[in-house]
Amino acid sequence: MGRRPQLRGRAARLARLFPAGRAQAARTPFVLLVVLVLGGGLIGLLVLNSALSEGSFKLADLQKRTRSLTDEEQALQRDIDAYSSPDALQRRARELGMIPGGDPAFLGPDGKVMGVPSAAPRSAALTAPVAPEALTPSPALSATGSTLPSTTP
Repeated sequence: MGRRPQLRGRAARLARLFPAGRAQAARTPFVLLVVLVLGGGLIGLLVLNSALSEGSFKLADLQKRTRSLTDEEQALQRDIDAYSSPDALQRRARELGMIPGGDPAFLGPDGKVMGVPSAAPRSAALTAPVAPEALTPSPALSATGSTLPSTTP
């Protein structure tokens, strides 16, 4: 049973190319290679997972900051809109002592005066101008909701 059958011709020539005994490769380097590849893969996954979670925390912080800055921008835009409304401009102009003007006259492109100018009415006499620090936004325009005394005449 331990004997192999005799090979002839081409089969005998091919059989000589292979070693006669059972070749046993060294298993230690192969096992070490497999362990190193698996260990390196696990460590690589751990590093990648840590980097992704750090990135997600940064993303969450940046989104929170963006929301905060967007809210602040909208609040500032509301303040600008409130200060530039016609009613607020008229109130602040009166607080500064300004009065509405009369009818204007216009100059045409050829230099002719169009319209009849008139002076401001005398009923809107000038009052003493109010100091700038006394000018405060009306309570309805205040973003904080605090009520301040108004200086309107």
